[in-house]
Amino acid sequence: MQTLINATLVIAALVAPALAQAQSNAPQPVTRAKVHASLIQLEKAGYNPYTNESLYPITLQRAEAKAAQQQAETNTAYGPASNGTVESGK
Repeated sequence: MQTLINATLVIAALVAPALAQAQSNAPQPVTRAKVHASLIQLEKAGYNPYTNESLYPITLQRAEAKAAQQQAETNTAYGPASNGTVESGK
């Protein structure tokens, strides 16, 4: 009986961190503001949600690709290249 209790405690000690980790990785709910911002970004990239429904998947995919490309350019095209030096106090 003591062996069964010890085995149960060891298993519980090994499983508890895995369960705690799984809960912290849960996806966060999407807010209305995030959805609205995404729609505005897609519309700026050329997507019109009120056009022909038969073209829906194609136009949406094109707008998503264009918005992703614009976002990537925004992330990489800011400021001059840095050489890792700092000059201050002059």
